[in-house]
Amino acid sequence: MEADWQLVVRRCLDGDSLAWTELVKAHHRRVYAICYRFTGSSHDAEDLTQEVFLKIYGNLAAFDLSKGSFPTWITTLTRNLLVDHFRRTKQQRLTDSMDAGWDGGEEQSASPLSDRISDPGPTPHEQAAKKELEKMVQQALTKVSPELREAVILRDLQDMDYKEIAQVLHIPEGTVKSRISRGRAELARLLERSGRQVV
Repeated sequence: MEADWQLVVRRCLDGDSLAWTELVKAHHRRVYAICYRFTGSSHDAEDLTQEVFLKIYGNLAAFDLSKGSFPTWITTLTRNLLVDHFRRTKQQRLTDSMDAGWDGGEEQSASPLSDRISDPGPTPHEQAAKKELEKMVQQALTKVSPELREAVILRDLQDMDYKEIAQVLHIPEGTVKSRISRGRAELARLLERSGRQVV
């Protein structure tokens, strides 16, 4: 798979626009998810995702498979851009819309009516409860300190392993584990507090 990405990168560098489209399609959702989870704003996440892909395009020649996988390299570029963005803005924004882009809602509405009627999936009440929980988690996540937030996002929401996270953040694996543990604890504390306020 990685050898394939190396080939796609080479094709991009040779001016193959189809290879660039393939690369963007394959990684867009993940980059957007990282940006969204970090900023808590769909508008900021869209802008930052575009910036990330501009940065990726400008740095394709620097990709070196021997230093790590292509997804790890992209995640590192994304993280670096988010750190720069955070330093520039020095403020955390609340979410514009928790509904935008969540769970591929557009695809669901495109299914035939018969599929939606017979669908044994979650009820509207369950969907509303899930969205409320997602909203609470996202709002709490934006209040977690940035260094802990990025570790939690990469581990729990992007399913990266400790070694990959250590590569992305340029810190030892032990520090990664510590940040994840502290971040989860801080997130749980914030969720418990917001849960009490809701009740």
